[in-house]
Amino acid sequence: MFIDSHCHLDFPELSERLPEILQKMQDNQVSHALCVSVTLPEFPNVLALAEAHPNLYASAGVHPDYEDTEEPSVERLLQLAAHPRIIAIGETGLDYYRLTGDLEWQRERFRVHIRASRASKKPLIIHTRAASEDTLRIMQEECAGTGDGGVGGVMHCFTESLQVAEAAIAMGFYISFSGIVTFKNAKALQEVARAVPLERMLIETDSPYLAPVPMRGKTNEPGFVRHVAEYLADLKGVPLDTLAAATTQNFRSLFQVH
Repeated sequence: MFIDSHCHLDFPELSERLPEILQKMQDNQVSHALCVSVTLPEFPNVLALAEAHPNLYASAGVHPDYEDTEEPSVERLLQLAAHPRIIAIGETGLDYYRLTGDLEWQRERFRVHIRASRASKKPLIIHTRAASEDTLRIMQEECAGTGDGGVGGVMHCFTESLQVAEAAIAMGFYISFSGIVTFKNAKALQEVARAVPLERMLIETDSPYLAPVPMRGKTNEPGFVRHVAEYLADLKGVPLDTLAAATTQNFRSLFQVH
């Protein structure tokens, strides 16, 4: 069985087809999926999915790309994270690719999420793009790792260097690969995936975006995470069952679900 560690089933491209998407998960042996929050106003839709479906989980957080939205506080995130169907804080992090200028608000928002993770003992879902140096620095400054009261988390939709992956792993984080790793022009990322140990690897779709080969051009969905797993198993030279078992156990260990 496979688990999609990061998707956005509340987005209209997917929410309007939910029965079909859940059936396709079952058809492709995808047992569970984590629906990830990106803003506070839309959080109730994310939570509702997890409340209605036992094989869906949810997170609480505000994505770094959303500048003009309700700003989270530690207290607010803790209130949301107290719900038993909320298993993570995020997604959070830094993105210097889409936004420019003074991004101190982004860094402060990231710190708020790390503090909420430490207080709630629920792991972080971290987004980083063109910002790895500051991302790692803030993680270290705020003790986001598994020591000093932190519980670690996952570097989602990973596209950075092996050095960044190793630094995150050293702090107790997992590295999650999306459909990007299957793309022909992702040679550097494929080398990173080859080097990341199975015991620190997760798989995801980040759907409705980034459909993997051979589904490029289609709306991505959790059932397609099987293609990510198949590609990674071939890349690492391990049986598909081995990769499926490892990534499923990693998900359960990180997010404390059974």
